[in-house]
Amino acid sequence: MPTSSASTTDSAKSSSGGVQSLERAFDLLERMADAGGEVGLSELSASSGLPLPTIHRLMRTLVACGYVRQQSNRRYALGPRLIRLGESSARLLGTWARPYLARLVEETGETANMALLDGDEIVYVAQVPSKHSMRMFTEVGRRVLPHSTGVGKALLAGFPDAEVRALLARTGMPAATDRTITTPEGFLAALDEVRDAGYAVDDSEQEIGVRCLAVSVPDSPTAAAISISGPAGRVTESATGKIVPVLQQVAVELSEVLANPGGTTA
Repeated sequence: MPTSSASTTDSAKSSSGGVQSLERAFDLLERMADAGGEVGLSELSASSGLPLPTIHRLMRTLVACGYVRQQSNRRYALGPRLIRLGESSARLLGTWARPYLARLVEETGETANMALLDGDEIVYVAQVPSKHSMRMFTEVGRRVLPHSTGVGKALLAGFPDAEVRALLARTGMPAATDRTITTPEGFLAALDEVRDAGYAVDDSEQEIGVRCLAVSVPDSPTAAAISISGPAGRVTESATGKIVPVLQQVAVELSEVLANPGGTTA
């Protein structure tokens, strides 16, 4: 008896109306990223709940497409073809963020930035400069270590202390200025302050005379933060009380845009 094409098509659909195999493949890629980029099939099966034959079939397809590679130890690692997708996505993320950063500049008067946690580093993906003649400038694409930045603190405040310690052990904690925090204990204490206050401060820790206020973007598909930066003489303690609520509101609105599969509304 011939097989019904309608039943075959229906079985490939997910409950959300998408294609189940695609949803499963992307879920496996995200689980690999969460595990540090390299996993074994049994680990994926345990975390995803999928049977090994299904995972093996999906991984073979991802390997053939270049998005995953099989290591000599038979474990699977994220493949180099993902780099191009990630770089293009990061550029678009910066484009989507620009209207919200422009609002920050209008309402605070200071330069606004967006940054991501990429591996163990902070990378700036968007900036809208202040209109003041004296203003801060950070090149888009610049990479810095997170321990000396407001955005780094805002992002790492969402991580368990053990993961933060492991990151700091890998990167080290070189001093950018004489105000940079250079001990894990000091940095973890600073993260506690960020969690309590709801925002992070870089007070001349990356560059003397520059003060930065930062908040994380809640529920962002990748760890992201926005900030304003300016001369310490303008970004004062009294100005902080006015700037932080604006930062937090813009972060929430940006989060809604990034979570919207239909695109931006700004």
